Amino acid sequence: MAIILDGKIIADAIQREVKIAAEQLRLTTGLVPGLAFILVGENPASQSYVKSKGVACLDAGFYSVTERLPGTADEAEVLALIDRFNKDEKIHGILVQLPLPAHINEQRVIEAIDPGKDVDGFHPVNIGKLMIGIDTLFPCTPAGIIEILKRYAIDPSGKHVVVVGRSNIVGKPIANMLVQKKEWCNAIVTIAHTGTKDLASFTRQADILIAAIGKARAITADMVKPGAVVIDVGINRIPDASTKSGSRIVGDVDFDAVKEIASAITPVPGGVGKTTIAMLLVNTLRAAVKTSPQA
Repeated sequence: MAIILDGKIIADAIQREVKIAAEQLRLTTGLVPGLAFILVGENPASQSYVKSKGVACLDAGFYSVTERLPGTADEAEVLALIDRFNKDEKIHGILVQLPLPAHINEQRVIEAIDPGKDVDGFHPVNIGKLMIGIDTLFPCTPAGIIEILKRYAIDPSGKHVVVVGRSNIVGKPIANMLVQKKEWCNAIVTIAHTGTKDLASFTRQADILIAAIGKARAITADMVKPGAVVIDVGINRIPDASTKSGSRIVGDVDFDAVKEIASAITPVPGGVGKTTIAMLLVNTLRAAVKTSPQA
């Protein structure tokens, strides 16, 4: 039976550390980390995510502001808000909640954010720094994965990590982070994806398997090497008549079956997702510290 890698425990610890550091920053410099959220449209999931991130900011002693635009807002309105926050000295981090409506170019929006305030870690400047191993604001979900490995003393150095998924949000950045020659990285990394023939032949080689494919229970027990560490990034809603909502959240991994053969596994919910918000706070704090007189 696998050890359950509890993301909530990790996230709570990180958020306590951030709260203490933010208070120390306030006492020594008078600086309060500030985070601006931009929410376009009425997507219920996006609204829920922004609300939970705002609560986390409040708990950490941060200043935060949320600007809501209707789904009919044009790209120029979004870019104008970003420009305003880029110039606002009280704001150290800017988060535009994705996805955006189809008529708005997400890449142009991301590139409009000051790289120093890009707390999502999606700006090409920050991704470029990540790629060549320069310290930067790292994408929050991959950074959360590294923290889970670190805090459970699972050292990927020299291990074969197989990442299933090649998104710009998770797959590509976590692969590039883990291959770096530094502590809690230094892995041999394989990226598999929808174009991979015989996916199981690759996943069965993994000492650490990271599933970020966006398909419910796509990773089954026969695809996992006994004793592997399994990190499930997936968040998929499936029908479930036994619940009040008529649905429930599952990951990209068949958790019940895989936990019987893996050595450690993250649950969904309660795994990687919990650490993502915590790492957003870390990035905002780091961005604020860089603007302080003592930096």
